[in-house]
Amino acid sequence: MPAMSQETPRSTTNELGFYGLPGLMDMPTGEVMPDGEIATTISTFGGVTRATLSFQVMPRVSGSFRYSQFKDWDSGGFSTYYDRSFDLRIQLLQESRYVPSVTLGFQDVVGTGIWSGEFLAASKSFGDKVTVTGGLGWGRLGSYGSIGGTGTRPDREVGEGGEFEADQWFRGDYAPFAGIAWRPIPKLTLKAEYSSDDYTTESDDLGIFEKDSPYNFGVEYQLTEDVRLGAYSMYGSEFGFTASVSINPKNPPQGGIRDSAPPPVLPRPSRADRPELYVTDWVESREDRSEVETMTAEALLEQGMELEALSLSAQSATAYMRNAKYRADAQALGRTARVMARVMPSSVEQFTIVQMVDGIRLPGVTFARKDIEYFEVQPDGAEQMLARAQIQQLPLKPEAGDYVDGIYPQFGWEIAPYLRTSLFDPDQPFRADLGVTAGASWRPTAGLLFAGSVNKKVVGNLDKIERESNSELPHVRSDFALYDKEGDPWIDTLYGAYYFQPGDAFYGRMTAGYLERMYAGVSGEVLYAPHDTKWALGAELNYAQQRDYDGGFGLRDYDVVTGHASLYWQFTDDFQAQVDVGRYLAGDYGATLGIERVFENGWRVGAFATKTDVSSEDFGEGSFDKGITMTIPLDWMTGRSTRSASSFTVRPLTRDGGARLSVPGRLYGKVDDGQDYRREEEWGRFWR
Repeated sequence: MPAMSQETPRSTTNELGFYGLPGLMDMPTGEVMPDGEIATTISTFGGVTRATLSFQVMPRVSGSFRYSQFKDWDSGGFSTYYDRSFDLRIQLLQESRYVPSVTLGFQDVVGTGIWSGEFLAASKSFGDKVTVTGGLGWGRLGSYGSIGGTGTRPDREVGEGGEFEADQWFRGDYAPFAGIAWRPIPKLTLKAEYSSDDYTTESDDLGIFEKDSPYNFGVEYQLTEDVRLGAYSMYGSEFGFTASVSINPKNPPQGGIRDSAPPPVLPRPSRADRPELYVTDWVESREDRSEVETMTAEALLEQGMELEALSLSAQSATAYMRNAKYRADAQALGRTARVMARVMPSSVEQFTIVQMVDGIRLPGVTFARKDIEYFEVQPDGAEQMLARAQIQQLPLKPEAGDYVDGIYPQFGWEIAPYLRTSLFDPDQPFRADLGVTAGASWRPTAGLLFAGSVNKKVVGNLDKIERESNSELPHVRSDFALYDKEGDPWIDTLYGAYYFQPGDAFYGRMTAGYLERMYAGVSGEVLYAPHDTKWALGAELNYAQQRDYDGGFGLRDYDVVTGHASLYWQFTDDFQAQVDVGRYLAGDYGATLGIERVFENGWRVGAFATKTDVSSEDFGEGSFDKGITMTIPLDWMTGRSTRSASSFTVRPLTRDGGARLSVPGRLYGKVDDGQDYRREEEWGRFWR
């Protein structure tokens, strides 16, 4: 008897609605985006425009940040009203042959509540062409066609916005919504929905548009793998449009990193065949030792690394190297091991490799030379090398004679473009400056650094910001616009730093000077980070004084002592948390929680929130400091190894509560690559 046909359910979707998350048009679906997907969506109809950044945090959890524009909504003296909101969605059931995908959603959970609503949506696909959705909505999504209620929904106390209103969730009237998506041909989708959103404020109260019907219709086209466009008839009276761009950190555009082939390991002849190669007289010869050092340094330089010091004995060698090229520490270790196997005299049986970062010795890794020679060509060679590696928490410090000739003092410089932006100003939501930064550094000896940078704007309009701070707190951040008005060019940083290691698993830093654009001061930090744990503890104490607006050497009267105790914790393979507890720039006390999704290829996407003893009223609009962080490794885009990355932070608002001093060269970012768990994650690149 022939087997029954079984259609494979759609597991994920890139069809996003007006809210920038999986949806029909204005109504949500029960579907999810692919794990790790990042999507930016612009949608508009009836004088309402939404720009949304969404992230599939986990296979069943997604979140989004939205910036909305309401034309002809006179609020606070502005003819156009702007609003910020966050959404959260949790998939309760994954679709199977007989079970729909079911998602629980929370709209505008931290905001003014304009988009506030909750829903339960179920979607079922029938082959690849048809998906049917039905659900129940509360709040905004329960405002049209109600069929019942769950208690009374409290009136929202908007105040400064930015607070959770959990007592509203799934309270009040609920109403059904439904829709269908049909894909007659590849890349084309036709949609129809029945909406449970009455748009009471926009339609009845403000007259932004007229809502004549609960039915919406649309057509969408997948222009490229990452770009999707849609056009719609909305509520019987309006034309709508969406455009979404999606990327996934798991899918690099170049298909992965394509470096040049590493140097092959050069196995030694056996001692029985060539006993003369195993003599140890060379170690007593200054000339022979110098030749080994020169060959090692030159070979490492060809691989994009720099030899800082080399400690030699007849049977062992320790290479202290700087990894300036490979994001994966394991790849730098592997290439260094290959180099040592090629250039070290045959009597050397053991290699230790220590990565140096600003004079800090990361945990050393020791290999037996015979293992490197044998496992290079074995199918499980990387795993075997990891199993045989021996870790030293605090490698010995190089002796004075071990340092490569001319390695110190070291001078460096760079000239590069910069882009600075200002977001979400009601007068003009996007402003930017493009300019040039010139930086220099001088390292007179291991662990000691002097550095600075000067910036000059070339073009931009950040100096046009007219809004003045109305903060009741000391203006520790909210006067940022004055620095753009008066400081061009400006000294961005000018400081000295000393890095040291007071004991096993302990790292220290002292920094003094012009630490950032707005503050000068002195900063001290200690970090405890055992190599075989997934956590670290830190403590930092700072004295900071506010700089003059012109960006020169002058200082203002405001000064403050700040400090934090910090916990860093990789609590799963994919997620890292950081908790900072202490005193902030405005003198307030509180804590910051940050959580990041960390991808194997170096991408990081996270969010943070800070709550201090400053009340919501004193903090002002937004109620507390919060934001989104993202780090994009350059090698993900280029397909060529580099340690460079682009990082940025998006805050809905810049206020004074919960503001922390920015100090260059904090310790955890320097030592995290040397932790066992991080190296193990990347060990697949050891032989590459």
